Amino acid sequence: MTDALVASRTPIAVEVEVGKIYWWCSCGRSASQPFCDGSHKGTVFNPQRWECGRSERKWFCGCKRTAKAPFCDGSHKGLPE
Repeated sequence: MTDALVASRTPIAVEVEVGKIYWWCSCGRSASQPFCDGSHKGTVFNPQRWECGRSERKWFCGCKRTAKAPFCDGSHKGLPE
């Protein structure tokens, strides 16, 4: 498998906390979207580490096609129906 699964066709809003480390799911298999639950094991994918610098709402990529991982860049708009 070389393409990640599409977990969501929309970005996922999360209220993040300053100083906390988040592990974004890059494979699309996690049941804890947008974050990793270890479902990538046995694939070519690894979660991406991100440390929050400010408490706020962030929009994480759900389609796993973003060029600005772990955040949404609008790539979901180009997905086929």
